[in-house]
Amino acid sequence: MSNELSKTLWRTLLPVLLGAAAAVWLVWRDVDTDTLRSIVFDGRTIAGLILAAIFVAGRDFGLAWRFHTIAAGDLSWKRAFRTDIMCAFTSAITPSVVGGSALAIFYLNREGIKVGRATSLTLTTLFLDELFFVVFCPIIVLLIPWSDLFGIPAAESAGEQLFFGSIKIVFWLVYTGICIWAAILYMAIIGRPDATKRLLCSIARVRFMRRFRTNLENVAANMSETSAWVKGRGARWWLKVFMSTTLSWFSRYFVVNSLFWAFVPSSSGLLVFARQFVVWVVLMVSPTPGGSGISEWLFANYYGDLIGDAGIAAVLALVWRFYSYYIYLAAGCLMLPSYFGRRKTSGK
Repeated sequence: MSNELSKTLWRTLLPVLLGAAAAVWLVWRDVDTDTLRSIVFDGRTIAGLILAAIFVAGRDFGLAWRFHTIAAGDLSWKRAFRTDIMCAFTSAITPSVVGGSALAIFYLNREGIKVGRATSLTLTTLFLDELFFVVFCPIIVLLIPWSDLFGIPAAESAGEQLFFGSIKIVFWLVYTGICIWAAILYMAIIGRPDATKRLLCSIARVRFMRRFRTNLENVAANMSETSAWVKGRGARWWLKVFMSTTLSWFSRYFVVNSLFWAFVPSSSGLLVFARQFVVWVVLMVSPTPGGSGISEWLFANYYGDLIGDAGIAAVLALVWRFYSYYIYLAAGCLMLPSYFGRRKTSGK
């Protein structure tokens, strides 16, 4: 077994242990025999679980479509799906602030895309993801009252009020950071790439920044190359890549809608969908690998007022994590031996 493979497998154990600990804690705290007996597996429940699986596939199709499109024919559908799964696996074993994008350049390079171009493609996908949140979060906030989105009226205790109030603060702080990062990427890639390159090179010449000079100059060169490549794309190309980005994120959110339709059909579908924006924005700053532990706790508590039963909320949190996390953890582990064992695809 190669060193890369063995290190990755060891890293996989940490998020699994954290997720298992959170699952045990949630079950011990909230789930009892009465809760389990109250869950009815009828036609609606089974249909909802199947629908959730379809939306998982929709999420992966959207991201593979985006990889396939931005690579402009140099990445087959098979290799695009493989890159998507490996990026998702990386997201599952690294802190959320790192995510799968950190190794996307490496995966694209192994699939035959040269490093410089792989960097351009990765920066473009980063910009598209940030743009998605910049565009849709204000729409959600306009459609859903703040009191429903952040659950303040439903909070019965000072602890619940503090929880929902904290969620709101973290959401807006992270969203502000997303907007700033999206603006930086826009200026660097589309708006003023030459000015951005000059700024980075100037910073690299500052005395206390000289140790980072090579890295900053490489970033400046990559952004300049990305800008030259992106500016050659037409409106149809931008529409396709943004549609694929939207499809992937909406599918990810509709997994939760499917589970609520299956287990809590009386809940508001629009509100369930809207709260997913808050969940994923907050989880962007999770310090644990793949948000393990924090994701389960956040879901059970944030959706608790809509579910009405802490035990059912805990069960739904675990089912949601199976669809959004453990599937990719398992898929990545299965792919690792063959992925690192095969020869690198020739570059184009």
